[in-house]
Amino acid sequence: MDVVMRTSGNLFGDLPLPSQDEEIVALLSAPGVRIERIVSTGQASPPDFWYDQDWAEWVMVVSGAAQMRFEAEPEFRRMEAGDYLLIPAHCRHRVEWTDPSVPTIWLAIHFDQGRAEAPTI
Repeated sequence: MDVVMRTSGNLFGDLPLPSQDEEIVALLSAPGVRIERIVSTGQASPPDFWYDQDWAEWVMVVSGAAQMRFEAEPEFRRMEAGDYLLIPAHCRHRVEWTDPSVPTIWLAIHFDQGRAEAPTI
């Protein structure tokens, strides 16, 4: 695995224009960990799609807002700036909504202590 490491930057810099797709930028990728900035501009998971990852993910909304849904929970979880979640491996989840009026900036840390390499999406 190649190591990707941005040595400096700003999470609020170079924000993409609104589009159909989220922007995902790897800030650090090394054996056992990957850190990403994700920018959402109204995107959500496709209907009936659930993430079911082989690794854990710690995710924080830095700005904007979103609603997460977990298969094992009846209620949505609204997330606003400063809110974070630890999503265990194989915890089925989805993004129900992100604020279309302002960019939602996420900081995501993917990790699996039992693997020799950082997970690949």
